[in-house]
This record gives sequence, C-alpha cells and structure tokens, in this order.
Amino acid sequence: MSEAPKPTRYEPIALSNESTVVAEFVRANEVREERYQSEAELEHDLIERLQVQAYEYLRIGSEADLIANLRRQLEALNKITLSDKEWQQFFGEKIAGANDGIVEKTARIQEDHVQVLKRDDGSTKNIYLIDKQSIHNNRLQVINQYEIEGKRANRYDVTVLVNGLPMVHIELKRRGVDIREAFNQIDRYKRDSFWAGSGLFEYVQLFVISNGTLTKYYSNTVRDGHLAEQRNKRDRKKTSNSFSFTSWWADAKNQPITELADFTKTFFAKHALLNILTRYCVFDVDRKLLVMRPYQIVAAERILQRIATATNHRQLGTVAAGGYIWHTTGSGKTLTSFKAAQLARGLPEIDKVLFVVDRKDLDYQTMREYERFEKGAANSNTSTAVLQKQLEDANARIIITTIQKLSRFVAKNKKHPVYDAHVVVIFDECHRSQFGDMHAEITRVFNRYHLFGFTGTPIFADNAGSGGNPRLRTTEQAFGDKLHTYTIVDAINDKNVLPFRIDYINTIKTAPNVRDKQVSAIDTERALLAPERITQIAGYIREHFDQKTKRSASYRHGGKRLNGFNSLFATASIDAAKRYYTEFTSQQKDIPPAQRLKIGLIYSFAANEDVDGLLEEEEFETEGLDQGSRDFLDAAIKDYNGLFATNFDTSADKFQNYYKDLSQRLKNRELDLVIVVNMFLTGFDATTLNTLWVDKNLRAHGLIQAYSRTNRILNSVKTYGNIVSFRDLEQATNDALALFGNKDAKGIVLLKPYADYYAEYQKKVAELVALFPLGKAITGEAAQKAFIKLFGSILRLKNILTAFDDFAGNEILSDRDFQDYQSLYLNLYAEFRSASDAEKETINDDVVFEIELIKQVEINVDYILMLVERYIKAKGTGKDKEILATIERAINSSPSLRNKKDLIEQFVDSVSPKARVDAEWQAFVARKKAEELDQIIADEGLKADETKAFVDNAFRDGAIPTTGTAITKILPPVSRFSKNNNHSAKKQTVLDKLAAFFERYFGLG
Repeated sequence: MSEAPKPTRYEPIALSNESTVVAEFVRANEVREERYQSEAELEHDLIERLQVQAYEYLRIGSEADLIANLRRQLEALNKITLSDKEWQQFFGEKIAGANDGIVEKTARIQEDHVQVLKRDDGSTKNIYLIDKQSIHNNRLQVINQYEIEGKRANRYDVTVLVNGLPMVHIELKRRGVDIREAFNQIDRYKRDSFWAGSGLFEYVQLFVISNGTLTKYYSNTVRDGHLAEQRNKRDRKKTSNSFSFTSWWADAKNQPITELADFTKTFFAKHALLNILTRYCVFDVDRKLLVMRPYQIVAAERILQRIATATNHRQLGTVAAGGYIWHTTGSGKTLTSFKAAQLARGLPEIDKVLFVVDRKDLDYQTMREYERFEKGAANSNTSTAVLQKQLEDANARIIITTIQKLSRFVAKNKKHPVYDAHVVVIFDECHRSQFGDMHAEITRVFNRYHLFGFTGTPIFADNAGSGGNPRLRTTEQAFGDKLHTYTIVDAINDKNVLPFRIDYINTIKTAPNVRDKQVSAIDTERALLAPERITQIAGYIREHFDQKTKRSASYRHGGKRLNGFNSLFATASIDAAKRYYTEFTSQQKDIPPAQRLKIGLIYSFAANEDVDGLLEEEEFETEGLDQGSRDFLDAAIKDYNGLFATNFDTSADKFQNYYKDLSQRLKNRELDLVIVVNMFLTGFDATTLNTLWVDKNLRAHGLIQAYSRTNRILNSVKTYGNIVSFRDLEQATNDALALFGNKDAKGIVLLKPYADYYAEYQKKVAELVALFPLGKAITGEAAQKAFIKLFGSILRLKNILTAFDDFAGNEILSDRDFQDYQSLYLNLYAEFRSASDAEKETINDDVVFEIELIKQVEINVDYILMLVERYIKAKGTGKDKEILATIERAINSSPSLRNKKDLIEQFVDSVSPKARVDAEWQAFVARKKAEELDQIIADEGLKADETKAFVDNAFRDGAIPTTGTAITKILPPVSRFSKNNNHSAKKQTVLDKLAAFFERYFGLG
C-alpha cells in the first residue's frame, strides 16, 4: 500500500460560502514540472493537496476497517455512542441491506438521509447519514489503494469518504493516457467488485476521472446505466450513459478547470463538494441521479443571491429584484430552473414559486420534465379555478401555469391575498409574449415579487421587434440584469450540444451576371412557390434523405433498434406547407408503402405567419384557419390516422392530442419528416432528430432556435446537427451566431469545411497503409492497439465525411480494402473481448472500439443475396470462386453478419441453379429459424406456443424483453420454494439462448 504524504500546513481554500463555483479561476504562478510523472506520483500529489484542504488521510486495509471507521464517523456526526447490537442492526438494515443496490443506496443519500435507529431500551433516534443543513458538520476523509475481491481482485485509486461512506471515487491514469481508460476502468469495478462484501462502494454518488491534464466528473447513473447497456450484448451503444455525458468543471465565466491540481482546489474545496452532494444533485422519478454542471449551479445560486439582496434592500416588486439567465438552447434550462425553484421554495421568507410558461406545448413538456425531478412538485392546472385553488393552498409551494391562465386569474380577481404574498416568478422561455400587456398586468397586481427569466436567445436591441410596449422590448427591460451567461459557443466547446453543418442549396436559376446570393434572398414568394421549384426541392430531400439522416447507421433507442435519424422541414407559410405535403404525396404514390418516407404535417392559426424570420409564437388554435387550410390539415391528419391507427382531427381537444402524439412519434423516430411552419421550431427536443430542411427566412433568435432542434447529443453516430437551407441564410446565420455566441462564434459553432476533414482523413489513411499493409499480420499487443486507435479515428472521420457530397468517389481506400481492414478490426474486437472475459488479470480497458460506427457502412443481406445470384450464374466459369471469396470477405467485415456466416454458407451450398434467390432465401431462413427455435424449446423444456408468441413479439418490437412477466410464462413450471430452487438461473440461461437466437435472425428474411 502506498505511503501517505505528510502535509506541512493546512490551507483551506478561501472561497465564499455562498458560491459553490469560483467566480474566476486564476492559476497560481507555480513552476511547471518538467520531469515525467508516474500515475503513483499523480495519486500522491492529489492526496497531499486534499490533506492541505483539511481532508483526513486514512489507511484502510480491509472492509472491516472501513466499517469500523463508518461507525466512528456516524457516532461523531450524531453525537451518540452505539452498542454493538445497535450498530449491527442499524448497519444491516439501514446501510447495507441485502437487497439494496445502487438505486436504493442513492435514494438513501438523496432522499432518506435521516434513518431511524431503534435503541436497546426500545426508544428511537434519528441518525443522519449526511447533514444537509449545516454541511460543515460532515467529515471528509480520503483513502487510497483500497483492495477488495469480487469477481476479480480490484484496487481502487482514491476515494473520498463522507462521514465514513464512500461518496466520491477518483480514478487516475498517468499523463498522456486517454481519460476514457479511467471511465472504462470504473465500468469494470462496477461489474466486478463495487457490489462485493457489504456493497459500501455502491454509495458512490460521483465519479472523477483524470490523467492529470484533463479531469471530468459524472454521476453514478451515467456509469450504472452504461453498464446496464453493456450487459445487453445487443445494446453496446453510446447513449445518454456514455462518456459523452461526463462533464467539465469550470469557473463562473465558463472557463474549464481541467488540470487535476486546479480541479482539486475548486471542485474538492470542502464547501463546494458538500454543496454539490447535498444541493446540486437531483434524483429524479426515473431513479436517475443527475449532477448539475457548473454553469447550472452558478445560475441557481445567482438567483438565490438576488432574492436575498433584493429582500434585504427592500426592492421587492421592482425589476431590480429579479434578472435573467441566458443559457443556450439545449443546455439543460429545465433542470436549472427547477433546482432554482426548489431551492427558492426552501427559503423561509418565500410563500410561493410560480413557474410560468407561454405556450401549451411547453406547458405539457415542462410538466413532464418537472415530474421527472420531483413527483407531485408541479401540479398542472387545467383551469383558472384550479390555479386559484392552488394559489390559496399553503402547501402548494411550486405551481406551474401558463401566462394566459395567470392573466385570466388576474382579470377575474381584482383583489386577492396572494398579491401580497412574497412570490418568486420564473419564466421558462422569456420571449416575446411576455413583453406585452399580460406581463404589465401581472407585474402591476403582485406587490412583493421577484421576476426571473430563462432564455437561450435573449432579445437585445439588435433583434427586438418594433411593436408593443417600447419599455418592454428587450429581455433586460422586462426582467432586469443578466445574472449569468452560457452561450452556444460555450456549450459546443464543452460538448454539451453538437455543432451545426449547413448546406446552402441555391434553387433559383439566374442570369450569369446576377449574383445568386442577392437573387435567392430577395426573390418574390411567387417564384419561391413555383411548382417546378417545389418539385425540385421535394425531389432533392427524397434523394438526399438517407445520406443526411444516416439511414445506414443502426443504434438502439428507447429499447428499440433504429436506423438513422429523422427531420423537420420548416416552410415559410401554410400555403407552402400544403404545397410541399401534396408534392411529397404525389412523388411517393407509386412507391411501395414500406419504402415511403413517413411524413407528418402540422400548423395552426397565427396572426403573422412569418415576421421577418423571428418565429412568432404560434397558438394551438385551428379556429382561425381559413376553411381550405383547415380541410387540408384534416385530410393530412386522416393520412396520419391511417399510418398509426389513431383518431385525431382539427377539433380543439383532438388537435391538442394530435400535437402530443405527433411530438412523441417524432421523438421515437416513428416519423421520418414533419412539415411545419412555426410549430416544433422552438421548445421542442428530440435527440433522434438530426436534420432541419429550411425553405423559410430565419434570423436572429428565430434562426438559432430553429437550428437548435437538431443538435442534441445522442450517440457517436450523431456528430452534428444538419441544416439544409434552400434559401440563402448564410449572412443571417453568421449574424445570429455573432449575436448569440461572440464575434468569433462562426468557426466554433459550424462544422469545419470539408477540406479540413478530408486532409486529416488522407493523412490517417496514408499512415494506415504504411504501418499496417494488408496481407501482413499485426503482431503484438502494442501494434494491435495502435491499429485499433488509428482505424477508429479513420471511422470517425469517415462518419463525418459521408454527409458531404464531395466525398463520394474520393474515399482513397477501395471498398474491398476497407472491408479487409474492417475484418481485421472486428477480429481484434472479438479477441480482446474474449481475453477480457477469460483471463483474470488481462483486462483491456484501454481499448476503445468504434463498433457503432462500423454498423453504418456494414454489408447487408440484400448485398449478399445479389452476390449469391451472381455466383449461381458464374458457376463453372472460373469466376465463381472469386465471388465466393467476395461473399466471405463481405460477411467477415460485417458485425451483424459474422454470427450468420454458417447460415449463409449453408444457403450458398443448397441453392438451386434455377432458383429465385430472394424467395429461396426467405424459405431457407424460415425453415432454419423454426428448426433452431424448436431445438431451444426441446433443450430447455419450454412451453412451445408461448415461446413462439414471445419470440414473434420480440421480432416485432426489435428486442428480447428481459424484464416483466413475459419470460416467466414460457418457462417450465418450477416451484420457487423447492429445495435447490434454480428458477433465476434457468431464466437467465433461457434469456441468453433466446438473445443469441434473436441476434442471429433479426434482420433476416
């Protein structure tokens, strides 16, 4: 065990108790070390710094030592001495219950941190696991190289104990090593040993990973969810549980603090760490732990500080009592605003927190989001009467309402006691609708209020409209000071949202001496709605749809396997939306239904359809539509009903439900494209959406909001938001990015040009061919890892380049060579996986495979069948052996076909010369599938009919269900109470066999 460093002095970092995030971090002028630093030295330095910050260093050699220390710490915190019997009972029932896992232990820290102790004399006493009120009563200790035996012996780098419980774990790698290796190592600990013994390491709430140079943090949910996905072999995908969702720490100016020494001074400052653990984690109703990012913490604290100062300075009921938060679209404003509301609700002087949204879509969406964070914290009020009841209920501390309902309440109640209550009013998206009469009316009647606005796109003088009250045109005029900023540039730098890639497609042909940019931007709406242009654009979208939405890429989302992403099409007017819908319908009428794009249409009445590109708010009203537009929308909804067996129309309630259903299907990627005018372009989030087709003038906040529908992070296949503009929006884009980022924003927010990526791709491919020529074995683990890393970077570059039209024909590597390299890559993947499973000591956590990216370019069954057809025709000509070799090469390069290789080879041997290959293949697969399923049923003694129905449902849904009662219904009867009951083992064996069967046949036939 490594020796503990001896600190010479105690120097708690001097930071304000109120501020968890340091206002501005300035690095000390320390002399930079020049010599090599080992991982052990990095660890030693970290522990020494923590000791200087008043953490107690502890030598822990066993779990017994850990438990004994835990007892001492809890006794000290609670000022109590426990008898051995009391401790054993309390520990066994309230800390290390046999059935408790990560979720139960996280709930205990986040929600039930006060546990009841039953004393020997029959009395009871509350025992605090952590003190959330007076955080400095908690004791922080640090241990290192703690060793435990689970499936394998593991030794953990550095762990922070809070009152004796492991709550923060730090995994280190030496400088120069990818910190993803530390992330992967933590995955292994969870799999192999965190649960071992009494499972105390399942109390870890936060993880920190560092290589000295770069340091990140994340919650236990990210790691736990990632492992749950890893356990399902069909689900090895980077989703919301991946490394992508780890966070940088930063100062209040959004400057990342990445060096481990600097991170330690700030993140591990005692008050900062304890605040994060006790105040800035949210354990939501899905039992997921969300840890806030630094900019979110700063915003919440700035709001609390403003409430305190305004109250002290008697500024209630003025603009000086509030302010606004500018956090870019997609950066997690709902979580931030909820936490601010939750903390404000806890202030003794605050009577009510009103969360006010403007549009019904946000009312629905925000309600759902709030319910995720705290069940019942936000009760939706369907009417003004319900709102009134809540306003009069002292227990309803947080209320969500729309500004329209609040306005109606004010109009009906000239006087009301709530107007004199001390209220915090938070506006979710403080946009144009708040800058009018309703805003003035509400602020007139409430007397003691704080007004706070959240926005991703503030209204400045440069993008303010000319109508309405001239004193309420900008965000600052309506809400007061800007309290914190996190721009789109910050978010993209931090990789919290994706950059954009924009194609400008000129669709207006002009004389050679006329500048295209001028003409395409100023041409009349009549020319823009010309039938030839509509036809051309609809054709372009259909032709490029698969390329832009990456339909050849497969991934899992929401428990289903999906191919590629989906898109929105923003049109300039209802008339334009109708014309495009008609054109798509016409162009697809002769295509088989299964091959058509699934297209939705939605619009509603708005007084001004297109106000200079600023996206006017659109109501959910169809009453104001002219009869032709309403009839057309009814017909489009009827098409939708036919697609999804629904029953919607344009009547008020059914149109609301149509919106919600359409929204959900768009999020589930059940629709390919939805044609809109303004709806869905603001306040709508769908991670599966990656492309926005634009035939509409957009500018300023309207443009940024519309573009931002496409750039939510999902997985490694989705590398940017695609914008395809059929109007010249280049200058408007640059202006908007300058306004909402900074003057240098364009280069960061937009993807680099094609030439930059291609030059890097050329360089990497040249390196691949030189270092790893085909036909020559890659020997030695070091060389194999170098190949994996290099080919992985080529896959990532190719993933980006495939969306550029220029890349076609310039791939450098031939299809065959690429296949051969891919086969080598997949073989190494299989070898490293099996080594990891088979050997106790050799665990290759430092190898990151990009298997997900391979699945975009992999060979499919149709291609193989085409080769089989060619093979039959070539039999006896000498070319047949060459085609067989091509078939084998193609199978070896495909992750999903490798386990079907024997099936395909059997089929090739059995197919008759005069056969229709596709029909014979279908029959062959059906026969083999039935034979193999019958064999599993016989071997495992399963119920035949129930098993076949179970499997049919799995193929329909795209996955074998591993939870629920469906699996138990197919198992042979076993008494759960019999001796040697092996019910769970039998269930797992059957699931494994059916999963392998599913993987083998899914996508065939």
